[in-house]
Amino acid sequence: LMGITFFKGITVKAVDESKEPPKFNYQVKFPENQRSEDLGYYDLMMKPGQKQTVQIEFSNLGDTPTTIGIGLNSAKTNSNGVIEYGDSNIKKDNSLKYDFSDLVSAPSEVKLEPGETKMLDIKIEMPESKFDGVIAGGIQIIQDGQNQKSENEGSTVINEYAYLIAMVLQVTDKEILPKLELNSVIAGQSNYRNTVYVNYSNKEAAFVRNMTTEVNITKKGSKEVLYETKQTSMKMAPNTFISFPVDMNGDRMVAGDYTATILVTADDGINEKWTMDFSISKEEANKFNERDVGLTQDTGINWQLIALLVVVF
Repeated sequence: LMGITFFKGITVKAVDESKEPPKFNYQVKFPENQRSEDLGYYDLMMKPGQKQTVQIEFSNLGDTPTTIGIGLNSAKTNSNGVIEYGDSNIKKDNSLKYDFSDLVSAPSEVKLEPGETKMLDIKIEMPESKFDGVIAGGIQIIQDGQNQKSENEGSTVINEYAYLIAMVLQVTDKEILPKLELNSVIAGQSNYRNTVYVNYSNKEAAFVRNMTTEVNITKKGSKEVLYETKQTSMKMAPNTFISFPVDMNGDRMVAGDYTATILVTADDGINEKWTMDFSISKEEANKFNERDVGLTQDTGINWQLIALLVVVF
């Protein structure tokens, strides 16, 4: 958990050739109920039903006006086992009872005149009911008018600098341990390459840390491992799921019945071993094989091209 800088790639057809926006800075103002100011992010001990406003100070260091976009997002877990505090297309897990973005609100932007300093008010309204564990989310900060571009295959990619400040909310000190549950194993694609996805959830309001995931895929009834992967140093946000990818190594997807053997270990004594059978239909295999950019499709003999070459030579 920390304040994070990241790039968000956006592909567009045209670009504003204006100058770069003026520089700005921000400073997190910690309230009295901040558990530790050494963390660099909000870690607040609240009370049920408590309403509180916290602040971030913004300063425009340039000589022209600027606008800072503000986003509020619940924490999610991506397929690499990295917790995302920014804007994400990842869906909510059905175990999530209190969504950060429903409890925390702020203006969508901060406008600053040259040299101006202004406070952003972030309002928190906790659930009336007492609960154990934590609610996690992030405050996303993106300056408008950025123009850091690069050319790529005829299109322009604009790299926007964004900043993320995590926020963790809780009302008790009771320690809650994560609880992992397997949801599904399905065929799919990652970056247009054939993949098997193992989907499992962290059902408790606690972070999973130092997680390792190992997966073996076999034909059902066989011990021969067709595909396997292992990833370490993963994390999960509270009440989120992960769709963990198992690369099919450029192979064509073949319809049939398979078995996934999954081992997940992590801090707090987590040691889960699951076995799940799953099937790939002919329709799925054909669809994904047609879309897999790594496969060489058998297009047959191009008789028109051969006839053309004969005429030419």
